[in-house]
Amino acid sequence: MAALTITPPGHPLRGRVAPPGSKSITNRALLLAALARGTSRITGALKSDDTRHMANALQAMGVGVEEPDATSFVVTGSGRLRAPEAPLFLGNAGTATRFLTAAAALADGPVVLTGDAHMQKRPIAPLVAALASLGVTAEAPTGCPPVTVQGRGGFDGDSVTVDAGLSSQYVSALLMLAPCGARAVRVSLAGDAIGARGYIDLTVAATRRFGAVVAQEGAAAWVVQPGGYQAADLHVEPDASAATYLWAAEVLTGGAIDLGIAAADFTQPDAKAHALIRAFPQMPAEIEGSQMQDAVPTLAALAAFNATPVRFTGIANLRVKECDRVAAMAAELSRLAPGLAVEEGDDLVVTPQPRDAFRPARIETYADHRIAMSLALVGLRVPGVTILDPGCVAKTYPDYWRDLASLGVALQPESGFAI
Repeated sequence: MAALTITPPGHPLRGRVAPPGSKSITNRALLLAALARGTSRITGALKSDDTRHMANALQAMGVGVEEPDATSFVVTGSGRLRAPEAPLFLGNAGTATRFLTAAAALADGPVVLTGDAHMQKRPIAPLVAALASLGVTAEAPTGCPPVTVQGRGGFDGDSVTVDAGLSSQYVSALLMLAPCGARAVRVSLAGDAIGARGYIDLTVAATRRFGAVVAQEGAAAWVVQPGGYQAADLHVEPDASAATYLWAAEVLTGGAIDLGIAAADFTQPDAKAHALIRAFPQMPAEIEGSQMQDAVPTLAALAAFNATPVRFTGIANLRVKECDRVAAMAAELSRLAPGLAVEEGDDLVVTPQPRDAFRPARIETYADHRIAMSLALVGLRVPGVTILDPGCVAKTYPDYWRDLASLGVALQPESGFAI
């Protein structure tokens, strides 16, 4: 297996790094542009495995997608989707899979959506059940992909309630579908639990950018007017989840890394992690991570060097991400220092250890980009940290290793891996 060993720099990391565009915003913009009539230009976009899966799927459904440069898409839609000739393979892209499962209702025939072995373990049943209440016929026999949607160019329902306890992406998928109905659609939450509410705010903002009329009713419902989408141009802000690794690298080494954007200017939920990172090494004893889930692995790696233990709560949903991130972080941090991290129910407790308790280790990444990028941060202080399958970062941050190297981090690849 390919691997990459990190040498602690022994000096503050200084320089400028431009994080890639937001995956969350890029994949929302691609779909909305595809559902609009006319040509939309998306700039500052992320080009990664996840967004390529979305772009390729849209092309297979009759949408024009061009890539004039490394950070732009030009999308030409007709307001309709064509049933693809073959199943849509979406890798382990949760956004693409959930969003397209709803959008497939607008196709002119059956659509099969599938993914890799990891995606086939990620739940989608709550979304399938919600679509049924809109009159959309969809089946996912295992409760996970593959999913078959019987597209018929639209849907009939005007009210849908969805259980978003496992993922806010179910709500986002329905909100993006809703403007394409024949009449106003009310989207409601079943109960109070929701994966990460801030991502729903991102979705609403994106739909409005493409002309949708969405009104929020209290904390648990949205009313979306019919009318479809209009082509628009959108500039994608940098990815806040990617920024957390650079913010953490800065405080771990006492450096100064200019990202070209202030933390306060991000609209993505994970930017909330910045204040916690700046508190290092006096991070709080408890961090509630439900509303910044993708930042939790970064914060957990940082907590390994905090002055006091840190308990991460509200993170049960991390068990159904690209891997079980609670178990993965506990196992791999403890590989570096026994007892460094443990699972307590669905909580993760990180207890800093003396420096001489750390040892070299080959870190399993479970094909999960966030496990690879967060645990690499430990290698900024601990010699002998080797990341297995380092190429998995291509899912959302293809230039991660190059960016660390540009800041002065020495990286030693093996088994043919190229930085």
